[in-house]
Amino acid sequence: MSTIGDMDEDALIALFAPRLPQTDAAILGPGDDAAVIAVDGDLVVSADVLVENRHFRSEWSTGADVGFRAAMQNLADIDAMGAVATSLEVTLCAPASTPVEWVLGMADGLREACEPHGVGVVGGDLSGASEIVLAVTVMGETHGTEPITRADAQVGDVIAVSGALGASRAGYEQLSRKVSVDQEAVDLFVRPRPRIGAGLEGALHGATAMMDLSDGLARDGARMARASGVRLEVDRAAVPVHEAAVRTAHGLGLDDQQALAWAIAGGEDHHMLATFPRASAVPESWHLIGEVVDGPVGLVIDGEAPTERGWDHFSGN
Repeated sequence: MSTIGDMDEDALIALFAPRLPQTDAAILGPGDDAAVIAVDGDLVVSADVLVENRHFRSEWSTGADVGFRAAMQNLADIDAMGAVATSLEVTLCAPASTPVEWVLGMADGLREACEPHGVGVVGGDLSGASEIVLAVTVMGETHGTEPITRADAQVGDVIAVSGALGASRAGYEQLSRKVSVDQEAVDLFVRPRPRIGAGLEGALHGATAMMDLSDGLARDGARMARASGVRLEVDRAAVPVHEAAVRTAHGLGLDDQQALAWAIAGGEDHHMLATFPRASAVPESWHLIGEVVDGPVGLVIDGEAPTERGWDHFSGN
C-alpha cells in the first residue's frame, strides 16, 4: 500500500489535484500563491475543520466520506446566510503513513458533494501532522441581496426548520454502540445531506434570521436567541423527527421520545433554522416549530429550558 510519505509534495498534488471539483468563479485557481475569485455582490466566507478521532473516525468513514462531509457542512454555512457558495480552499494535514488512496478518496468526496452546486476547490495547503486534519474555507456571494444573519429574529416571528432532524445522531449511536439497525441513519451521519439551497429559499421568502443546525436545535437555537436578544419558544410536538431516527430508536429498544431527543440535541443534520415574519411566509417544504415571544432571552421548549444540550466542541458532548 502506497502512503503519502512515499511521495514528495508536488507529486502528491499532481496526483489528486485533477480529481478536485472546478468552478467557473475562479479567475485564477490552484497552482499559484493565491486564487483569484470573481464575486457578484458581497463576499461571504466561512471555515470548518475536521479532526481525526474528534469529528470522524477512520474505522467509520472513508476518505471520500470525510471529503463529502467537509464540503457539505461548509456549503450549508454559506446557504445559511442566504448566499450561494462558489469555491473552497482545502488544507490537509496528515501523517506520512496515510494511504495515498485515502487522499484521492477525499478529493473524490469533495467533488461528489460540490459538483452539483457548481462549487470548486481553488487552492489550499498540505502539511504533515500526527493525525489527519481537514480544514476547509468556503467562499460565496450574495448576488446583491442582503445576507441573513442569526441576529435579527423579532418578537412575533415564527420559527421553522428546513428538514427532519435526528438522523445523523441516530447513525452515530449505531456506530458508537457497534450495532446496525438502520443503514440510512448511518449513511446520513458519515455523509450529511442537507438540502443546499434551502437557505436561499428561506431568504427569498423573507427569513429574518437564519443559521445552520450543526450542533443541534437546542444549542444552536439558544445561540440565535442570544444573538437576536429574544426568546425562542419551540413546541416539542412540532419538531420534525427523521424516520431513520425513529427506526434506529426502535431497533435499539428505545422509544419515540429518544428519537425526539436526538432531533432536539443531535446536531450535524445541517438543515436550516430560521425565523419568518408570519406563518404564511414559511416555504411549503419547511416545518413550523414555534414562535419568537416576549420573555427572558434564550430558547425554551414547551416553556422550559431543554434538558438536551447539543454538541459542545470542547467537552465532546
